[in-house]
Amino acid sequence: MPPIPETVEVEFIAPRHLAGGGDPSWITVRLHRACGWSYGHDPLMPRVILSSPDQKALLRLDPDPDGQWWTLHHAAEPDRPAWYASFGARTPVEIIAGFTDAFTDPAATTAAEADPYEPLLQADWAPARVQNGLVSPDGTAYVQCLDGEGSGPWFATATLSESRPVWQARFGEHTPPHLIAAFTAALADRGPVARSNPLSLPTRNPDLVTRTDRELPAAQVASALEGRVCTLATRRAAPPATPRAPRRPPANPGRAR
Repeated sequence: MPPIPETVEVEFIAPRHLAGGGDPSWITVRLHRACGWSYGHDPLMPRVILSSPDQKALLRLDPDPDGQWWTLHHAAEPDRPAWYASFGARTPVEIIAGFTDAFTDPAATTAAEADPYEPLLQADWAPARVQNGLVSPDGTAYVQCLDGEGSGPWFATATLSESRPVWQARFGEHTPPHLIAAFTAALADRGPVARSNPLSLPTRNPDLVTRTDRELPAAQVASALEGRVCTLATRRAAPPATPRAPRRPPANPGRAR
């Protein structure tokens, strides 16, 4: 038996929205083990279906080359119609986790209306040529709300060029704004994300992505998911956030590259 390596090589990718999908267990294992979501199993179908403990939410991971791979549907409630969120196959799991972590956070469930544009503006995103949208500093991602008032459907798109989209996230018009804001905060995060398979990157163009190789202790890499599960399982409710209304992108939109 070959010796177990003490270190492994991990590649850190920035910007994170061009890092590829990553390991789905970063989301699925956490929902099951830290939040009590149940799952069904069909050995003849390459998909995962998770349902929340209250049976109001259903997360479906379905490898569909012509559609969104991740889809979360939530049933209607007295104060909100049914809503959904979906994510393309190459949406980094770390960005999707921003949404699912907020959705299952006991504190976030009482959060007031938030502004999904705010994390992007703080990260120097600028007005885009798309209506009611903001574009990332490098021009490879943009976010827009179709009605311009923050109450319509939202879309986030990563692209290598106008004709080469990488992934898209879609949020129905009734999706809670604080969940979309959690997604945009994860999207705007400038920190790189780790990938063990560089071949899965949507591009390795050095003009678009920065790749940094690091040798990390094998035990640290192996325990990362377990640490995430333990951390999220111990969350406690926090005081509700101060209300603030969603705001529109600044006027005088520029052009995305």
